[in-house]
Amino acid sequence: MNRPLYVRYALPFLQWYLLMILATIFIDYILHRLGMVYIGRYLGYVGTATILLSFIYSLRKRQYIKAGSPKNYLKWHEYMAWGGAVMILVHAGVHFNAILPWLAVLMLLIAVASGLVGKFLLKKANETFKEKKIALAKEGLTKEEIEKKLFIDTVTVDIMKKWRVVHLPISLLVGLLSLLHIISTFIYSK
Repeated sequence: MNRPLYVRYALPFLQWYLLMILATIFIDYILHRLGMVYIGRYLGYVGTATILLSFIYSLRKRQYIKAGSPKNYLKWHEYMAWGGAVMILVHAGVHFNAILPWLAVLMLLIAVASGLVGKFLLKKANETFKEKKIALAKEGLTKEEIEKKLFIDTVTVDIMKKWRVVHLPISLLVGLLSLLHIISTFIYSK
């Protein structure tokens, strides 16, 4: 596995992000071609519900839900949040008449990007850490010597596991802006 880092980690990130944008454009195009643009309005509800359902992972991670593998819940969180984001982006369309929805969409794009960055960076850090540990063990070092040599790497990986400190506030801001958008829609709808 001597592929360059950008092939192993940067390209998958870019592919997922680009696929999200292309899927949004494709679905929006099809809805316009079929004269079914009104469906975009309902995709906002479905996308929001899908993203909210994806947070079942957080309940499992914090052990409010005992059943199931956290790893499987994480995969579902990633796919559901991505799919919900596509639906919300289709819902948003291209409307320049209100700033609040655009702020919500911008924060949504940033939240998806931060989720993908966290996923791929943390994966890389864990893989590199395990590879170094195995290499040092093959050199015949004791467990204590390995821990001493990898102290900085251990700290680094532990810090990287806290990337959610950035992802969570961004996600909460998306939720707040979305809630304000929904409330303002009910207040100002005709």
